[in-house]
Amino acid sequence: MEEPLVDKTGEESLVVIEVKKQLYLAGPLIVGSLLQDVVQMISVMFVGHLGELALSSASIATSFAGVTGFSLLSGMSSSLDTLCGQAFGAKQHHLLGIYKQRAILVLTPVSVVVAVIWGYTGQILLFFGQDPEIAMEAGSYIRWLIPSLFVYGPLQCHVRFLQTQNMVLPVMLSSGVTALNHILVCWLLVYKLGLGNKGAALANTISYLTNVSILALYIRLSPSCKSTWTGLSTEAFRDILGFLRLAVPSALMVCWEWWSFELLVLVSGFLPNPKLEASVLSISLNTISLVFRVPYGLSAAIR
Repeated sequence: MEEPLVDKTGEESLVVIEVKKQLYLAGPLIVGSLLQDVVQMISVMFVGHLGELALSSASIATSFAGVTGFSLLSGMSSSLDTLCGQAFGAKQHHLLGIYKQRAILVLTPVSVVVAVIWGYTGQILLFFGQDPEIAMEAGSYIRWLIPSLFVYGPLQCHVRFLQTQNMVLPVMLSSGVTALNHILVCWLLVYKLGLGNKGAALANTISYLTNVSILALYIRLSPSCKSTWTGLSTEAFRDILGFLRLAVPSALMVCWEWWSFELLVLVSGFLPNPKLEASVLSISLNTISLVFRVPYGLSAAIR
């Protein structure tokens, strides 16, 4: 038997109340995650106006970066959903700030390792048989993307720190400001300064830095975070292995899902016309990624 929308007293049922709560959280989560995701897409769109080779190499580089770096950092930081969520539910609010600091400490050396791998992207792609021209251009693009690694990890930690406290509006607004700013940054670097695809890659770092700076200021100044952020603490250096025991499985879950999409772009480089095929497939998968943000936001709201 279906649950009535209102009970006998005329008040809303628990189901309706819960649905409203879920939508209140899910809406900003959907928009916020979409706006975060659109940053790299905007960069690739600007590169697309530079020619077929520039677009295909940036697409391959972005997919390689997603497979080897961004998916790993996003997955490891997702362990904060569990740690911070449990601490917040248990009213041990000070632990949220410690967990956030610990996650950033762990993600930094991981980013160093990934940066070394990215430095040899061109040679790696050549080794696996990618088109030489695309491989070299992709290697150049991703080297300019390396600084974004060291900003993307802390950004994901800040986002999850706030989301586990149901503070979804600041994340959405910050991501919105960043996305709008990213268009201007790309235009300045790509066209006005003449950096081409290198400027589009560098623009990611600037925009991620803008986003994390806004969130860090909000956490530092907002009364809402007074109990969860109590400043830097040496406790962040403790139980690193305990954090890794949760972060590694979390990373694997996210990576398997992410790789299933990004590997398609990498494989497209083996097709007869790799410049065209990689470009078309990248545009298609980026569109699918935007649609995917709707169920992602809905599922994130129930965590």
